[in-house]
Amino acid sequence: MSMHLNYHFLRFLAPAMQERFAGSTIKACFSQNKEELILAMERGQEKYYLRAHLLAPQVYIEFPARFVRAKHNSPTIFPSLLEDKILSCSVFSYERALKIELISGQVLVLKLHGNRSNALLYAPEGITPSELFKKSIKEDLVLDWRALHRGLNLSREHFAALEGNASQFLPTLGKLPRTWLKEKGYPEAELPVKWSLLEELLDLLDSPLFYLVEKEGEVQLSLLPEDSSIDTFSDPLSACNALYYRAVILGNFEKEKNQLLKSYQDQLTKIRSYLTKSEESLKELENSPPPSQVADVVMAHLHAFSVPEQEVELMNFYTGKPIKIKLKPNQKPQDFAANLYRKSKNRQLEVEQLLRTRKVKLQAEASLLSLLAQLAEVKDFRGLSSFRKTNKEDLPVQKNEESRPFKVFEVEGYTIWVGKSAKDNDEMLREFAHKDDLWLHARQVPGSHVIVRRKGMPPVPQQVIERAGSLAAYYSKLKTDSLCPVILTEVKYVRKVKGSAPGSVMVDKEKVILVVPKGPNEDSRVKN
Repeated sequence: MSMHLNYHFLRFLAPAMQERFAGSTIKACFSQNKEELILAMERGQEKYYLRAHLLAPQVYIEFPARFVRAKHNSPTIFPSLLEDKILSCSVFSYERALKIELISGQVLVLKLHGNRSNALLYAPEGITPSELFKKSIKEDLVLDWRALHRGLNLSREHFAALEGNASQFLPTLGKLPRTWLKEKGYPEAELPVKWSLLEELLDLLDSPLFYLVEKEGEVQLSLLPEDSSIDTFSDPLSACNALYYRAVILGNFEKEKNQLLKSYQDQLTKIRSYLTKSEESLKELENSPPPSQVADVVMAHLHAFSVPEQEVELMNFYTGKPIKIKLKPNQKPQDFAANLYRKSKNRQLEVEQLLRTRKVKLQAEASLLSLLAQLAEVKDFRGLSSFRKTNKEDLPVQKNEESRPFKVFEVEGYTIWVGKSAKDNDEMLREFAHKDDLWLHARQVPGSHVIVRRKGMPPVPQQVIERAGSLAAYYSKLKTDSLCPVILTEVKYVRKVKGSAPGSVMVDKEKVILVVPKGPNEDSRVKN
């Protein structure tokens, strides 16, 4: 665990804060999200800022050179601090908390206790807080700031009485120093050796050098020398700023970018899996003899079937080999052959459908490869934001199935969305649909909005449009009608009127198609 919240680092940080902030006036204290507190201070012409990011596990303090407050959604916190002057900054003894004392007698405490981190304001002479930044931490309501000071007996006699238990003797050490002791053979060492190792460790912790290191895939701050450190600082404020940038700004950027990359790569894997399987299916369909050949053999040997004989052996004049034909009870050979002819015809339809779907999937594969190449070049949040804005309609839907506002179906490689409710219809149209997507809705009755995704796709075949229309009819008040009129247009011609009811829209340049209402389970082409 990083040592930036450790007492041994805070004891260097507090004097640096004292030097920078003492005598400055607090001009603003606000929050732009519920887990972050910002102090803006002035002393003469100089401006200073302190940002306390209190969202576990990302609890950090930063001292930015400048900060632009948002015009909206940045409420003032602790208004009594405004125009008050900072008297001193200090650390509570052997505790993960900082104290900022003000001329008025108010005390601001930054308690850096992981997921219980908080900012607490105490009135002059108050021993329990008058205000909390995170009001959900109920135990802080009665926290006496004086109780945060801890005294530790660091004598050798007490060390011996504890039999060299480092965690009990000095509970402020934290994970990195304890790991250092373990690597030095501390657990197995004799008591005198343990004392020597602990003295050596404390000497290192007393040195005002701060290292940024990478541990367990995370950037951390350490007071212990590292051969492979990312950077080294002598100023604790600069160390905090560098850690915040790498862990929060850059770390969150990498996390978001990697999540997006993974989503695209998962889609690409699914598409390539389909392409492989469909290619095998096509080869099997193209290379295996059509059922019509067996039907021809049956029709050429109708005389060989006699009641009640249900199984006969015939010579297949296509292959020159005998085949056995078994009829169902009371089944005529002519009906058996008719079924085979039907299957042969359906086989050709299946081949044509596979070829159409493969064409769509191949275009989707090319689009994903292009997106992955673009995303690989993105280096910062600004670039990521621009990428998201430019490719909004191509972004993967990362909500889980229960929380996303639509059902997802696939017809011949085309993705179809069906809104789950009136409010979900609005969200789907506003947040997810692209202006060139197709929009369908049962005409003049309540029902789900239906979207056919088509950016980067070939023209949507009529049979896909009709199938989307049948879903729009099914998810409407006309689902039980034999025929249903469905309006069709592009998303760019669908607009929400301010103040209108959820799901209500105005539509221009629409066409009307007549379809039979069909649910998703009524057609083998529809995949959930």
